[in-house]
Amino acid sequence: QVQFVESGGGLVQPGGSLRLSCAASASILRINPMGWHRQAPGKQRELVAGISNTGSTNYADSVKGRFTISRDNAKNTAYLQMDSLKPDDTAVYTCYLIIGGVYFWGQGTQVTVSS
Repeated sequence: QVQFVESGGGLVQPGGSLRLSCAASASILRINPMGWHRQAPGKQRELVAGISNTGSTNYADSVKGRFTISRDNAKNTAYLQMDSLKPDDTAVYTCYLIIGGVYFWGQGTQVTVSS
């Protein structure tokens, strides 16, 4: 069983910043790929950013240059720094962790970008 603690969502004005964090349970002994998907009302879920067990990263084209994913392996925690936020970034952001090819999901956190 994997447990997550997600934090950092909220309401921000366009052009502002937020930092999401996702801490996975301490029972995970190996370093596993982590990241975030997001889903806006009426839209399909999409990958936002991912970071592998070796630290390589990938991003959706829509967030490249604005979002930065990082991780603290000692804490099994990933971070998503989101800068220059746009109204189109409004969505529920859900952290994931991959173990043995299986996705485990956090509870999600709302990010709203609005003036």
